[in-house]
Amino acid sequence: MKLALTYNVKKETPAEASQSAAAANAIKYINSDLVKNYPERIDDTYAEWDSTETIDAVRYALESNGHKIILIEADENAYFNLTNTKPEFVFNVAEGFYGASRESQIPSILEMLNIPFTGSDSVTTGICHDKSRCKEILSYYGIPNSKFFITDSILETDKGFKYPKFTKPLHEGSSKGIYNSSVANNFKELNDEIERITSCYGQPAIIEDYVPGKEFTVAMLGNGRDVKVLPIVEINLDLVPAEFNPIYSYEVKWFFDTRENQLDIFKCPAEVDDKIYKQIEKICVDTFNALRIRDWARIDVRLDENNVPNIIEINPLPGILPDPKDNSCYPKAARHAGMDYNAVINAVLNEAVKRYKS
Repeated sequence: MKLALTYNVKKETPAEASQSAAAANAIKYINSDLVKNYPERIDDTYAEWDSTETIDAVRYALESNGHKIILIEADENAYFNLTNTKPEFVFNVAEGFYGASRESQIPSILEMLNIPFTGSDSVTTGICHDKSRCKEILSYYGIPNSKFFITDSILETDKGFKYPKFTKPLHEGSSKGIYNSSVANNFKELNDEIERITSCYGQPAIIEDYVPGKEFTVAMLGNGRDVKVLPIVEINLDLVPAEFNPIYSYEVKWFFDTRENQLDIFKCPAEVDDKIYKQIEKICVDTFNALRIRDWARIDVRLDENNVPNIIEINPLPGILPDPKDNSCYPKAARHAGMDYNAVINAVLNEAVKRYKS
């Protein structure tokens, strides 16, 4: 099959990164020795984009199954490149860059051109990228998630809030904008975080009740009633440095837990009792179908104070780092399900092809 691979390639420019507002803020929250060792990771502007290594690995996986691959970067030329090359199908991992709906841009173009593609449609992708709209839908279907509000300015009164609160950008992923300081324990810290997010990311902050229990991430593969839950990954937050909050923050993900110094932070399958394991599986299947997600996703879950699983994030374009030395949850779960990297990439494609034929 003549396949196009649509993507965004991560840009690593330490000199430019050091000038950005987000980078300047990051330096305040990240140990200076870590900044020295990994200067290219200070700026989280391109945190959601894929490395050349990942793009090459996806391309090789698809080629290994006999497909002819056309690489199309998701930039301003993408529309013309798609119309000129006329692929039969598209494997989409593009995150986009501009606007709150950036993950929806390539799916929208493909829908307009009537080109079939992997992953969720533009509507579902856009909803998942707006954390507040996503949570509203989950709440409608009775799927547990923390209470929240959004704001694009600092607050004038405390309103009797219960702390801690968890604060993050409304339209980001890959731990972008989530730092140790995201856990606010008082009104001043909360306002500091709101100001950081609105000034550094140019978007509203979403403020949630902090969910204190164990954290899990769940890889999903398939569609509708036939969607499969791959072995659940537990994030061992006990391994987060003692002076940091127990969250899988940008600092932990890109500075402490690295290929060069990997933390044994993921347990797969998760070590929880059967009742909780099944509850996590059910809440993720319910979420997948309530949001009409297609083909694959990674869903993040935390237990609340009563050990009830709560949805905390939905990723319709999950990270897929190819090297097992990188702690990448979707490939890790797939390996525990008996699929190597090539197999899981082609499994996603096969699910999409089957969906279009049904």
